[in-house]
Amino acid sequence: MQQRNYENSVGVLVPQVMLPPQGTDMEKWAVVACDQFTSQKEYWQQARDLVGDAPSTLDLILPEAYLDAPDEEERIAAIKANMLSYLQKGWLLPQPQGFVLVERTANDNTRHGLVMALDLEQYDYSKGSGTLIRATEGTIVSRIPPRLKIRRGAAVELPHILVLIDDPQRTVIEPLLQKAATLPCLYDTDLMLGGGHISGRLVAGEEDITQVLTALEKLADKKAFEEKYGAYPVLLFAMGDGNHSLATAKANWEAIKATLTEEQRQDHPARYALVELNNVHDEGILFEPIHRVVFGWEGEKLITALKEKLTGQNAAVRILSGEQTAKGGATHVIPFFYGERAGAFAVEGPSAQLAVGTLQNAIDLVLQEQGGQVDYIHGSDVVKTLSKRPQTVGFLLPTMEKGELFSTVIYDGALPRKTFSMGEAAEKRYYMEARLLEK
Repeated sequence: MQQRNYENSVGVLVPQVMLPPQGTDMEKWAVVACDQFTSQKEYWQQARDLVGDAPSTLDLILPEAYLDAPDEEERIAAIKANMLSYLQKGWLLPQPQGFVLVERTANDNTRHGLVMALDLEQYDYSKGSGTLIRATEGTIVSRIPPRLKIRRGAAVELPHILVLIDDPQRTVIEPLLQKAATLPCLYDTDLMLGGGHISGRLVAGEEDITQVLTALEKLADKKAFEEKYGAYPVLLFAMGDGNHSLATAKANWEAIKATLTEEQRQDHPARYALVELNNVHDEGILFEPIHRVVFGWEGEKLITALKEKLTGQNAAVRILSGEQTAKGGATHVIPFFYGERAGAFAVEGPSAQLAVGTLQNAIDLVLQEQGGQVDYIHGSDVVKTLSKRPQTVGFLLPTMEKGELFSTVIYDGALPRKTFSMGEAAEKRYYMEARLLEK
């Protein structure tokens, strides 16, 4: 099927996505992003029990709960074999070229997005970069190699990446919502295990596609951008979720690019990554904090070690008793839990702007010097549950205001890693569309 080249200056490829055939049980097909429930293998076992032998993206991804497991290599080999099998069996079929207009409802909250592909040549995750696509949080480079094992040589990609635009006038996605009822429906289904509901409509008309691209180019206009933010490099696409997946796609592309001629590089499928675009001003976009849980430490010993580091890094630190509320501002209040105990650090005169930076700086030092592991958790209830386990300590962090995101990244560079999440775990993007990575 011949693909039209929609030329634009903002690195957007109008993709041809792939979906399972009509009649597929889409509730079993779609599973939540692989970097969720990383300390809860029971969730992924529930998903497997629910899917059974039905076609499912669960066969095409590696939940990060199983990273570094003894059978990791076998799982990755099976994933790549499943991709080829799904293509051969017709369980992944190409759709007409176009964007996908997504409506996602979870926990009585609805957001809208637009699935497209972005040029990895326009992306640089390093702090201080000036590319159109940028990371909003620190990228942990060590997290890329294990993910690259899956991406390298994969026949298809499935995205859980959410990318944000700063579009207060609602010029890119929202005009399509006015005509959503007239667009062909690609899928409309409930999502498993409390994930809510999702629908996707095909945006294939030339006029609609051109409108989206033109609106994006206006957002990226250098003069307009500088009037708003000052003389800084234009930031059009800011990572919302899935930065390490995009960084992995970038690493894979750099390796492939080195083997290609300049002509071959221009339109190679691996040069692009499939993402869902969201407007940060959409009422359905909610920022949630990402909490921390540290494993391998007795609670009292870890609190003592962290208090020492926090005292050295900040003006003053007090320990509060009883359950507290996480707060930012002039004094960072960071609740902690272990066993049946609840308390909090009250950090006065913090050296970091955000409470997440205050805590992360101390955790990094303690773990570097004395060992242990940290996990990044969505949902305060999950933190409290995990913290009842032996040698486990949980920490809660406050929410970052979403209106601060673009200006903070433009002026200060990437935020501390795992600063915020767009919704809690079950509200994350579920794998739905796929795209070929080979010609």
